[in-house]
Amino acid sequence: MQCLASYCEKHLQPHYDAAPLKKHKLAEPSKKLQENICSRHDEVMKIFCRTDQQSVCYLCTMDEHKDHETVPAAAERAEKQKQLLVSLQKLLQGIQDAEKDVKLLQQQVEAISLSADKTVEDSGKIFTELIRLIQKRSSDVKQQVRSQQEAEVSRVKEQKEELEQEITEMKRKAAELEQLSHTEDHNHFLHNYHSLSALSESTHSSSISIPPLRSFEDVTAAVSELRDKLQDILRQTWTDVSLTEVDVLLSGPEPQTRAGFLKYSRELTLDPNTANRRLILCEGDRKVTLMRNQQSYPSHPDRFSDLCCQVLSKESLTGCCYWEVEWRGRGVYVAVAYKNVSRAEKFGLNDESWSLDCYTNGYLFWHNNIKTVVSGPPSSRVGVYLDHRAGVLSFYSVSETMTLVHRVQTTFTQPLYAGLVLLWSGDTAEFCTVR
Repeated sequence: MQCLASYCEKHLQPHYDAAPLKKHKLAEPSKKLQENICSRHDEVMKIFCRTDQQSVCYLCTMDEHKDHETVPAAAERAEKQKQLLVSLQKLLQGIQDAEKDVKLLQQQVEAISLSADKTVEDSGKIFTELIRLIQKRSSDVKQQVRSQQEAEVSRVKEQKEELEQEITEMKRKAAELEQLSHTEDHNHFLHNYHSLSALSESTHSSSISIPPLRSFEDVTAAVSELRDKLQDILRQTWTDVSLTEVDVLLSGPEPQTRAGFLKYSRELTLDPNTANRRLILCEGDRKVTLMRNQQSYPSHPDRFSDLCCQVLSKESLTGCCYWEVEWRGRGVYVAVAYKNVSRAEKFGLNDESWSLDCYTNGYLFWHNNIKTVVSGPPSSRVGVYLDHRAGVLSFYSVSETMTLVHRVQTTFTQPLYAGLVLLWSGDTAEFCTVR
């Protein structure tokens, strides 16, 4: 039985020693004991009236709550607990999605600065070739770029700060729901459930609207034209160089389902002229296996050195592309690289290649010899989505569902080629035929 009385340590001891008292049910002390007592009948409220949404005692069910839908309070608590956990999960997922969007916004900040810095550098080199008459214009262009950079960085940082505030608020709500979910007091739980569960309704939407980014490429192009046509331009009226607003980072929404990705699928094959001598290609040059011994391949300037057991695709990649790699063994590197990437370095160790290292227990991402630990469910199939114009490169773990493992936001200056790296003899990897 439940006494609904609080005891100090001295008076609680008989409940441990006396046989009749051992049958009593002991619970953690509560400051709200009277909330569990029916004010009308002075009985413990162990029943929940769903009709009136309140806790009642057994005498209430024979009186004003007669014929109402009633259930044990513990049963109602169990049902509401399930609903609370669902709400909590939605909040946690919202936090995760928002944090990914914050990371994407930070990448936008870096991309804006990178584009601006490159434009200023290139413009400066071109203007140094011109005579004194265009020095003032050189300064004007630099000022335009820096001014636009400041405006764009300020805009994106403002969005980033708003999202971070949203994350903080959702974490606070999640903490309150978490605390409520662990309370031992059913009536306290039910009393506070409706007010707190409403907190979960405000969750972050992953479909964040990110405004288009401004490109500075037109500035460099215009200045180059001035250099080539200097005499004619000096005789004409200068037309202001304006920054063209283009959708650089997000040329279109990234697909959300595998069916959506497959609309951009590419059939890729491996280039034998790039294959390391320990690699054997088969199945129409779609599959590669790492052998113990070197093969007698002819010399070729595109072939990777003995230290790099890797190979590139024949096909170049621009626009929006999607492909999948199936691998067997202890690990594989799934990469993209420029055609002129170093033949003496593994993918990811330079600024001309990007590599997701896939192992049976996790992933690593490498670019420019910088390692990033990334998380995702291990899978023997990896999907790669490239939006070359937008500078987006995404890697997905593919099974019954697709899970984003890592996304890169950068600026690609040349066509890309898909690459594969094998590390252990007998391991295989292949470009899948996807439909």
